[in-house]
Amino acid sequence: MGLVVQKYGGSSVADAEGIKRVAKRIVEAKKNGHQVVVVVSAMGDTTDELIDLAEQVSPMPAGREFDMLLTAGERISMALLAMAIKNLGHEAQSFTGSQAGVITDSVHNKARIIDVTPGRIRDSVDEGNIAIVAGFQGVSQDKKDITTLGRGGSDTTAVALAAALDAEVCEIYTDVDGVFTADPRVVKKAKKIDWISFEDMLELASSGSKVLLHRCVEYARRYNIPIHVRSSFSGLQGTWVSSEPIEQGDKKVEQAIISGVAHDTSEAKITVVGVPDKPGEAAAIFRTISDAEINIDMIVQNVSAASTGLTDISFTLPKAEGRKAIDALEKNKHGIGFDSLRYDDQIGKISLVGAGMKTNPGVTADFFTALSDAGVNIELISTSEIRISVVTRADDVNEAVRAVHTAFGLDSDSDEAVVYGGTGR
Repeated sequence: MGLVVQKYGGSSVADAEGIKRVAKRIVEAKKNGHQVVVVVSAMGDTTDELIDLAEQVSPMPAGREFDMLLTAGERISMALLAMAIKNLGHEAQSFTGSQAGVITDSVHNKARIIDVTPGRIRDSVDEGNIAIVAGFQGVSQDKKDITTLGRGGSDTTAVALAAALDAEVCEIYTDVDGVFTADPRVVKKAKKIDWISFEDMLELASSGSKVLLHRCVEYARRYNIPIHVRSSFSGLQGTWVSSEPIEQGDKKVEQAIISGVAHDTSEAKITVVGVPDKPGEAAAIFRTISDAEINIDMIVQNVSAASTGLTDISFTLPKAEGRKAIDALEKNKHGIGFDSLRYDDQIGKISLVGAGMKTNPGVTADFFTALSDAGVNIELISTSEIRISVVTRADDVNEAVRAVHTAFGLDSDSDEAVVYGGTGR
């Protein structure tokens, strides 16, 4: 048996009973002959509580100290889990991100992994221990400061360790039974997907599906690490995410034409009004946004008015970055030459994802017909070979998701989807 990396989210280790249940599952994998490395998130809502505490003390906490605070949650989880495993008669050792060799850049609160040097982890498992690693954190390469990887970073930690340790699989344990055709909190008849390609999972993750972080899937695809998404609350088979279809019995799982419907209500829209329609203007706008270290999603430019030679450019970005983007653009208003800015944070994005879409010409028409029949107005449209995304009013998102899900025959015959912990992560 080879090495397996398991990751447990906050809802799986939310309390003492959850930690003991997770410990039993880990010990079971060890008894089955696997070497086991575990990555663990902070307990329940610990990270949110630490953020609230920091904001009470300082409205703008320094990045270095903020990271030092937030990593405490995972250290609590890893130590308690190691204790629970030892209580079951097996040896376990806990490691912080820096002790595990997770090396990052020096950007606090959203660091990226540069390298993983898991010498201590390898030595520990070779000695027969179960290694428990604090997720979501690492150490900067230059200053040796503690860093955090951003929300959901434990998934990325797990895949990065799996790649560095040449693991057979990275198992991501959440509070749902796998990846579903839509968010089970919104669509009760969502179906579990048995297998999905890295490419489709990347599109779902970037379009708002919260079961896997986009960076985690990106890392797994780069190093070809199979991911098995499953629930820590049940013994059911989950969803395999890999480059090639898996075998189930004597049958290969085929990919569906449509993989699923994702939605995201965490974005806002900025419209730059009255932009001169000439070369370099769009570059100036998005250079300003880039210099502010803000990621954007969808972009639409209107046809310029013949009488004025001016156009409007709209784009979406995370709500949390909205004020920062507005300030950056206003500061460079004369350099760009636009008239005004409009900000709208009451939007939602709905995305249809599937590799078979490019060979099925009726998909686009069916998608827009479903939205029309549901009375949903479309504000922006973006497409790729395997995705169609639209922006609508935030209030219309849930109804739009259910309408599209039903229109493409994705509804289960029964209420299959269960969210055991209430968050979908």
